[in-house]
Amino acid sequence: MPAITCIEDLRVLAEKRVPRMFYDYADSGSWTEGTYRANESDFQAIKLRQRVAVNMENRSTAVKLVGQDAKMPVAIAPTGLTGMQHADGEILAAKAAEAFGIPFTLSTMSICSIEDIAAHTTAPFWFQLYMMRDRDAMERMIERARAARCSALVLTLDLQVIGQRHKDIKNGLTAPPRPTLANLINLATKPRWCLGMLGTKRRTFGNLVGHVKAVTDMKSLASWTNEQFDPRLSWADVEWVKQRWGGKLILKGIMDVEDARLAANSGADALVVSNHGGRQLDGAESSIHALPRIVDAVGSRIEVHMDGGVRSGQDVLKAWALGARGAWIGRAFLYGLGAMGQPGVTKALQIIHKELDVTMAFCGHTQLKKVDSGILLPGSFPQA
Repeated sequence: MPAITCIEDLRVLAEKRVPRMFYDYADSGSWTEGTYRANESDFQAIKLRQRVAVNMENRSTAVKLVGQDAKMPVAIAPTGLTGMQHADGEILAAKAAEAFGIPFTLSTMSICSIEDIAAHTTAPFWFQLYMMRDRDAMERMIERARAARCSALVLTLDLQVIGQRHKDIKNGLTAPPRPTLANLINLATKPRWCLGMLGTKRRTFGNLVGHVKAVTDMKSLASWTNEQFDPRLSWADVEWVKQRWGGKLILKGIMDVEDARLAANSGADALVVSNHGGRQLDGAESSIHALPRIVDAVGSRIEVHMDGGVRSGQDVLKAWALGARGAWIGRAFLYGLGAMGQPGVTKALQIIHKELDVTMAFCGHTQLKKVDSGILLPGSFPQA
């Protein structure tokens, strides 16, 4: 196997090893995928100022994320179907994150359950929740997150309706995959993945099947899910969740200054500037472009994080320079997971940390906490 030097190397390997429908699920956006592509390209347009003759010894990228110590300002984002990129994927990613020293966030739509993660890790993790019509199911999920020692609840606000993702429709995405001729032919080319799946019992949505009334199998789950994402979501519902949770609350999916102000007013501990990785509203601006305005509006009142397009440590540094106190990675860790399992996630984190550390040094800093927009070339980055 060739040397792995960057996240792109992991992506190429993951594409070879993960079944088409699940690789496409991770590596795609909605409609034309314009926003999905802009998330990456807008990062690349931002240029850095190189400094020289500066003492570069004793560097540190350590920070706190929502009060939790972290080796770098990076969190693993909640991603659905992670356990279909690699057998027991959420467990492996959580273990890699714990060992590396950054937060891991488990999705409601995960394959491994909240209890699975708690049984295989000792560090507290974060749990992501969708607003659903079945409030009893939500309350039970909140209680399960509390019992599992979750240190923060992440409420996703931008999935009241699901964006049209053309690749998922064409692939007939299901978990586990339906035994169609096309799927069977593709699976036959992925022996490593198939062997892994044969060795685990976790092949469906572990947080829902067996925990939600009337959901006993994939057919009933599909029917329940289609009915449950609540299009009536309002800020009163955010307060409902906040009261029942009682702990650290992060609001994910903020792209507008007015919404950011409402998020700060809600009493949440942090917000995530996010367009859902370009998987919801195609034609929306990139997360990195929306970030400075939101930081300017509410950064003194609420901790601001971001996700979308983060593929390198340089991207993390640029986001930090523009005011994000945390950058969340989804596809970057999924590529590592699909490529090599837990060692692949660890490799992705090592790559990002090394790039962050070295780039910070080239920009004349040894302490990340002292980095600001002064490291960016004027005129190359979005203004508030």
